[in-house]
Amino acid sequence: MFELSAKFDKRLEPSPTLQINERVNQLWAQGHDLYHLGFGESRFPVHPKLQEALRANAHQKSYLPAQGLPELRVTIADFYQRHLGFATHAEQVMIGPGSKALIFALQMAMQADLILPTPSWVSYAPQAELLGRNVYFVPGSMADQYAFSLDALDETVAKIGNGPKILLINSPNNPSGQVFEPAFLEALASYCRKREIVLLSDEIYSLVDHQKQATTSIATYYPEGTVVLGGLSKHLSLGGWRVGVALLPKSEAGAQLMRALKIIASEIWSALPAPIQYAAITAYADDAEIAGYVAECRKIHAIRTKHLWSWLVELGIDCTEPMGAFYMLANFDRWREPLAAQGVTTSVDLANYLLETEKIATLPGTAFGIPTAELSIRLATSYLDMETDEKAESILSAYRLGKNPEHFMNEHHPATKATIQRFASFVDGVNS
Repeated sequence: MFELSAKFDKRLEPSPTLQINERVNQLWAQGHDLYHLGFGESRFPVHPKLQEALRANAHQKSYLPAQGLPELRVTIADFYQRHLGFATHAEQVMIGPGSKALIFALQMAMQADLILPTPSWVSYAPQAELLGRNVYFVPGSMADQYAFSLDALDETVAKIGNGPKILLINSPNNPSGQVFEPAFLEALASYCRKREIVLLSDEIYSLVDHQKQATTSIATYYPEGTVVLGGLSKHLSLGGWRVGVALLPKSEAGAQLMRALKIIASEIWSALPAPIQYAAITAYADDAEIAGYVAECRKIHAIRTKHLWSWLVELGIDCTEPMGAFYMLANFDRWREPLAAQGVTTSVDLANYLLETEKIATLPGTAFGIPTAELSIRLATSYLDMETDEKAESILSAYRLGKNPEHFMNEHHPATKATIQRFASFVDGVNS
C-alpha cells in the first residue's frame, strides 16, 4: 500500500547519534549499567534568565515570519558581529528549527555536489543523498590526526570535474574535536574563491573552543561565498529548543539564496515556535551574566574532555587531541590482529564489542565517513557523570567550589573514572 521512494532503501538509516542515544536510554530503563560516550548533548542546566524569558513569553501564540522574528534577527546579527568580528545585518539572518534543518534547506536550495572532509558529522552526507546529490569525501588519516589537507581537497576536486560544488566544514569539529587555525582557513578561503566553491561553515561549537571566546570564522576571509551555521544547542545546552541560525552573504546572490530558504521554510516548518524565538532574544543579547555562564561551561567541557583524552593516550590508544567541543576520535588499528581474533574487523564491530564487553557506548568511525576497515570510534564526553539533570547540576556546583581540575575530576566524576578503568581492562585484554 505504502510504496516508499527509492531513496529509502537499505543504504539510508536513521541518524546514528539519535539511534545510539535511544538505545542507551532503553538499556538504562531496563536497569543495565553502562557508560554513554555515544551521544553529544551539552547537559548543563538552562540558565535562570533563559528559563524566565521562556516563561514570560509563553503567551506568544501567533505565527512569525518564515525568516524569523525581526527583533531576534537584529539581536543575532549583533551577537555574531561581536563574536566573529565582521559586519552582519538582520537581513542576512535566517532562523530555523535547528542548524540541521537549515543545512538541509541550503542543500535543497542549491544544485551542487557536496564535498566533505573525512571525518564529517553523521547527517551531512545522508541529507545530500536524500536530495539525490553526489557526495565526495576528501581522504583523511589517523596518521596525521585526520587533518584536512588542501592537497587532498584539490585531488578530490580534480576528480569531480566541472559543475557547482559545496564544501561543508565544521570547526570545532564533531567528531574529532579539532579546530581549524586562522592561517589554514585563509588558505582554504583563497582556494574556494578561485574555484567558486560555496562554503557552508558549521560553527555550532564556535563558543566551545577550549582556548578562546570564539573560533575564527572562515567568513572573515571569504564573506561573499560562505554561509555560517550556528545555534544555541551547544554553548547554552539548549538542544531541545531547536534554535538554528544561518548567516548568508550580503550580496545579490545571498539575497536570492535567502528567498529560496524562505520559500522552503514557509512550505515545511513555517516558523520556529513563537515563545522560543522571543526567549532566544535574551540568549543572544549582550548579557554579561549569560556570557560568563557560557565561559564557565566551556571550561568545564575542556577539563572533562582533556582528562579522558590524556588517560586514553596514557593507555596507548591513538586519539585526536580535542581543542574544542566534547569529542575525540580513538583508533585501535594497532590491535587489529588480536581484535580480529575476537571477530572485530570493522569500526561497527568495535563499537558493538565495546558495548557488549565493556558496557561503553560509542559510535563507529564509518558513521562519520571514515572507511569501515579503520578501527576508529568517536567518543563524546558530555554525558559522563551528567546522565541526569540532577547530576549535571551537581557537576556545575562542584566546579564552582574552585578546586583544581585534578581534584574536580577525581572527586566528582566516578563514571569517567570507571570508563577509564574499563578501557584499561580492554587494552590489557588485547595486549595479553
